[in-house]
Amino acid sequence: MTADYNTLAKTIAALTDGETDQIALMATIACEVHHADDRFDWTGFYRVTEPGLMKIGPYQGGHGCLVIPFERGVCGAAARTGEVQLVPDVDAFPGHIACASSTRSELVLPVRGSSGEVIAVFDIDSNQRDAFTQRDAEALLGILNDSFARA
Repeated sequence: MTADYNTLAKTIAALTDGETDQIALMATIACEVHHADDRFDWTGFYRVTEPGLMKIGPYQGGHGCLVIPFERGVCGAAARTGEVQLVPDVDAFPGHIACASSTRSELVLPVRGSSGEVIAVFDIDSNQRDAFTQRDAEALLGILNDSFARA
Protein backbone atom coordinates (compact mmCIF):
# COMPACT_ATOMS: atom_id res chain seq x y z
CA MET A 1 0.00 0.00 0.00
CA THR A 2 1.28 3.46 -0.93
CA ALA A 3 0.21 6.64 0.79
CA ASP A 4 -2.77 8.51 -0.65
CA TYR A 5 -1.54 11.93 0.41
CA ASN A 6 -4.78 13.77 -0.39
CA THR A 7 -6.77 11.49 1.89
CA LEU A 8 -4.01 11.48 4.51
CA ALA A 9 -3.90 15.28 4.60
CA LYS A 10 -7.69 15.49 4.97
CA THR A 11 -7.70 12.84 7.71
CA ILE A 12 -4.96 14.55 9.71
CA ALA A 13 -6.64 17.95 9.29
CA ALA A 14 -9.94 16.54 10.55
CA LEU A 15 -8.34 14.74 13.51
CA THR A 16 -6.29 17.75 14.59
CA ASP A 17 -8.78 20.55 13.85
CA GLY A 18 -8.30 23.24 16.48
CA GLU A 19 -5.43 21.41 18.22
CA THR A 20 -2.48 23.60 19.20
CA ASP A 21 -0.57 21.23 21.49
CA GLN A 22 2.59 20.20 19.66
CA ILE A 23 2.87 16.76 21.31
CA ALA A 24 -0.74 15.90 20.49
CA LEU A 25 -0.14 16.94 16.86
CA MET A 26 3.08 14.90 16.70
CA ALA A 27 1.43 11.78 18.13
CA THR A 28 -1.49 11.94 15.71
CA ILE A 29 0.65 12.67 12.66
CA ALA A 30 3.17 9.91 13.50
CA CYS A 31 0.38 7.36 13.85
CA GLU A 32 -1.54 8.34 10.73
CA VAL A 33 1.53 8.61 8.49
CA HIS A 34 3.05 5.37 9.80
CA HIS A 35 -0.04 3.35 8.94
CA ALA A 36 -0.55 5.03 5.54
CA ASP A 37 2.28 3.34 3.65
CA ASP A 38 4.01 -0.05 3.78
CA ARG A 39 7.37 1.58 3.07
CA PHE A 40 7.29 3.41 6.41
CA ASP A 41 9.10 1.20 8.93
CA TRP A 42 9.67 3.83 11.66
CA THR A 43 7.87 7.14 11.79
CA GLY A 44 8.36 9.79 14.44
CA PHE A 45 9.55 13.09 15.74
CA TYR A 46 12.71 14.33 17.38
CA ARG A 47 11.98 17.53 19.35
CA VAL A 48 14.43 20.38 19.79
CA THR A 49 14.80 20.50 23.57
CA GLU A 50 17.78 22.83 23.87
CA PRO A 51 20.11 24.58 21.43
CA GLY A 52 21.79 21.98 19.21
CA LEU A 53 20.02 18.98 20.78
CA MET A 54 16.92 16.89 20.06
CA LYS A 55 15.16 14.24 22.12
CA ILE A 56 12.75 11.62 20.91
CA GLY A 57 9.10 12.56 20.65
CA PRO A 58 6.00 10.60 19.65
CA TYR A 59 6.71 7.78 17.21
CA GLN A 60 5.49 4.49 15.73
CA GLY A 61 7.71 1.45 15.18
CA GLY A 62 10.59 -0.05 17.14
CA HIS A 63 12.72 1.93 19.56
CA GLY A 64 14.47 5.07 18.37
CA CYS A 65 17.52 6.97 19.57
CA LEU A 66 16.74 8.96 22.70
CA VAL A 67 19.01 11.93 21.98
CA ILE A 68 20.38 13.29 18.70
CA PRO A 69 22.73 16.28 18.54
CA PHE A 70 22.38 18.61 15.56
CA GLU A 71 25.87 17.71 14.34
CA ARG A 72 25.12 13.99 13.93
CA GLY A 73 23.15 11.93 11.46
CA VAL A 74 20.38 12.61 8.99
CA CYS A 75 18.05 14.05 11.65
CA GLY A 76 20.79 16.35 12.88
CA ALA A 77 21.42 17.57 9.32
CA ALA A 78 17.72 18.41 8.85
CA ALA A 79 17.62 20.30 12.16
CA ARG A 80 20.92 22.09 11.55
CA THR A 81 20.19 23.18 7.96
CA GLY A 82 16.40 23.45 8.10
CA GLU A 83 16.30 21.49 4.85
CA VAL A 84 14.63 18.21 3.87
CA GLN A 85 17.01 15.25 3.89
CA LEU A 86 16.08 12.54 1.36
CA VAL A 87 18.61 9.73 1.76
CA PRO A 88 18.26 6.75 -0.61
CA ASP A 89 21.03 4.75 1.13
CA VAL A 90 21.82 5.51 4.77
CA ASP A 91 25.10 3.56 4.56
CA ALA A 92 26.36 6.22 2.12
CA PHE A 93 25.40 9.14 4.41
CA PRO A 94 28.44 10.40 6.37
CA GLY A 95 27.82 10.18 10.10
CA HIS A 96 24.54 8.26 9.83
CA ILE A 97 23.30 7.17 13.26
CA ALA A 98 21.98 3.61 13.17
CA CYS A 99 19.15 3.74 15.70
CA ALA A 100 17.77 0.58 14.05
CA SER A 101 19.92 -1.80 12.04
CA SER A 102 17.03 -2.46 9.63
CA THR A 103 16.98 1.13 8.27
CA ARG A 104 18.11 1.35 4.63
CA SER A 105 16.74 4.74 3.54
CA GLU A 106 15.44 7.80 5.31
CA LEU A 107 13.36 10.91 4.79
CA VAL A 108 13.69 13.66 7.40
CA LEU A 109 11.68 16.87 7.27
CA PRO A 110 12.18 19.98 9.40
CA VAL A 111 9.14 20.99 11.46
CA ARG A 112 8.72 24.71 11.97
CA GLY A 113 6.77 26.44 14.70
CA SER A 114 4.44 29.37 14.13
CA SER A 115 7.34 31.84 14.18
CA GLY A 116 9.34 29.84 11.60
CA GLU A 117 11.99 28.27 13.84
CA VAL A 118 12.79 24.54 13.63
CA ILE A 119 11.05 22.96 16.63
CA ALA A 120 11.51 19.33 15.61
CA VAL A 121 12.23 16.99 12.73
CA PHE A 122 9.89 14.35 11.34
CA ASP A 123 11.84 11.19 10.60
CA ILE A 124 10.62 8.36 8.40
CA ASP A 125 12.79 5.27 8.02
CA SER A 126 12.36 2.42 5.58
CA ASN A 127 13.83 -1.06 5.52
CA GLN A 128 14.03 -0.66 1.71
CA ARG A 129 16.76 1.22 -0.12
CA ASP A 130 15.65 4.23 -2.17
CA ALA A 131 12.15 4.06 -0.69
CA PHE A 132 11.31 7.78 -0.80
CA THR A 133 10.67 10.27 -3.58
CA GLN A 134 10.54 14.03 -3.89
CA ARG A 135 6.75 13.65 -4.08
CA ASP A 136 6.76 12.01 -0.63
CA ALA A 137 8.86 14.87 0.74
CA GLU A 138 6.64 17.59 -0.74
CA ALA A 139 3.36 15.99 0.35
CA LEU A 140 4.55 15.32 3.89
CA LEU A 141 6.07 18.77 4.24
CA GLY A 142 2.71 20.24 3.24
CA ILE A 143 0.95 18.20 5.91
CA LEU A 144 3.48 19.26 8.55
CA ASN A 145 3.33 22.93 7.57
CA ASP A 146 -0.48 22.93 7.66
CA SER A 147 -0.54 21.15 11.03
CA PHE A 148 2.10 23.16 12.88
CA ALA A 149 1.32 26.61 11.48
CA ARG A 150 -1.18 27.12 14.31
CA ALA A 151 0.71 25.36 17.11
